[in-house]
Amino acid sequence: MSNIIFRDFLLGFIKIHILHHAEKEPIFGMEFQDELKRHGYNISFGTLYPIFHKLEKEGYLKTVKENVNGKIRKYYTITKTGKSVLKQAKIKANELVAELNEVD
Repeated sequence: MSNIIFRDFLLGFIKIHILHHAEKEPIFGMEFQDELKRHGYNISFGTLYPIFHKLEKEGYLKTVKENVNGKIRKYYTITKTGKSVLKQAKIKANELVAELNEVD
């Protein structure tokens, strides 16, 4: 059971991470998988792309298709709604981190 809860936590962190980077610049799957690996997340495309699609469906991301070396690549950028949610998530994350680091 604890593995399921831990996985849920990680998926939440990954969603925030996606929105954070999509606010800075357009991102795409393969490049972003490498970014997550850099932070210790080993996530398959079978997990990553459904997260992108869900965030897009919910209005937090939008896509732009671009031809790169003859292949169509989907770039994801944050929407106004995504920026608002990210701002709220950052506030809550900072509050949580501060509380977790309190000295008893």
